[in-house]
Amino acid sequence: MHIKHLILTAGLAFSVSVFAAMPQGVEELQHEWARIKYQMPEEKRADAFEALARKAEQVSASNPGKAEPLVWEAIIVSSEAGARGGLGALSLVKKARGLLQQAEKIQPDALRGSIYTSLGSLYYQVPGWPVGFGDDDKARKYLQQALKVNPDGIDPNYFYGDFLMGQKDYKGAVKAFEKALAAPPRPTRPVADAGRRHEIQAGLTKARGKLDRNS
Repeated sequence: MHIKHLILTAGLAFSVSVFAAMPQGVEELQHEWARIKYQMPEEKRADAFEALARKAEQVSASNPGKAEPLVWEAIIVSSEAGARGGLGALSLVKKARGLLQQAEKIQPDALRGSIYTSLGSLYYQVPGWPVGFGDDDKARKYLQQALKVNPDGIDPNYFYGDFLMGQKDYKGAVKAFEKALAAPPRPTRPVADAGRRHEIQAGLTKARGKLDRNS
């Protein structure tokens, strides 16, 4: 089974405006996630994400009742799923979804809508029934909700553009990718921003190519 290009994570999804308010340990998870995803050789990422997921579980346990650690634990677990692929990835994405749903009950708009972005990303990247829980209608709903919370954010616009590519809405994808590129930089997350902008540019080039061929 191929779990598409499950990258959720994508710092999955947010800009942090008040970094000092982040629960203890989350900042370290963010930086290490970006280093693994964007600076580590592909063949080493799965094991590195697995080790980081264990650290994230400890951070979540040390911050009971906080949504942010659960979100980042989910991002890391889903990143491991994307790096591993195969049937084993399905149990990981189910775990990630559960963590996000738990965080949603605590604070649904935490991290500027990253819960919505991350859930939306899961729903369109995971295969549908009977293999997985993928659902394009739910994906669209969550991604649009994320954009309501954080309309100018780099991640919600990127993932919405990526979703629209799968729906063959290339015009909409171009618009979303262009907005993602115009997003303000996140000073505390330069590695994540650089990696994400590379992905956005690749998506934008592909979407424009599709439009040119269809015109």
